Amino acid sequence: MVTDLTDIHEEFGGDRLPPGQRETERFPVLSKSGTPDWSPETWTFTVEGAVETDLAYSWDEFRDLPTETQRQDFHCVTGWSRFDNEFTGVPFAEIADRAGVTEEAEHVMFRSLDGYSTNLPLDECMREGVLFVLSFDGDPLPSDHGGPLRVVTPHKYGRGYSDTANPWHEERYN
Repeated sequence: MVTDLTDIHEEFGGDRLPPGQRETERFPVLSKSGTPDWSPETWTFTVEGAVETDLAYSWDEFRDLPTETQRQDFHCVTGWSRFDNEFTGVPFAEIADRAGVTEEAEHVMFRSLDGYSTNLPLDECMREGVLFVLSFDGDPLPSDHGGPLRVVTPHKYGRGYSDTANPWHEERYN
């Protein structure tokens, strides 16, 4: 079953294609510093901080977690949008539930293999559609698109530079 979230723009009172964006059928590759190498034998997903239980998953353990498949639009802060992407992954809420996020938690810090980090308010992460993506359009997530794992937030720019990063308000940069 695929959950369709392509109507999320209605919540923000905007058109499906946010202002300042251009639609593309490609999925452009943008990288901060090249594609990092990784190994399934040494890869680890960790959760720590304002949680009841710190978590650490190997690649195989993470892939065994419950997943969902969602159809989402992807809006990049650089000005392109791609409609109808099928992302399969572990919902953020699943991880938060397993870790037991405490009342003190306000933000979530995400760190990637290439050294990039960003944070989002916890309530934004708990929304439907926020996934730790393992596959894209039925195939394993390619390394040049953030694989083996990336976060998608259909109500935000992908890899945004703004604290709010709302595509329908063109909140690209602070």
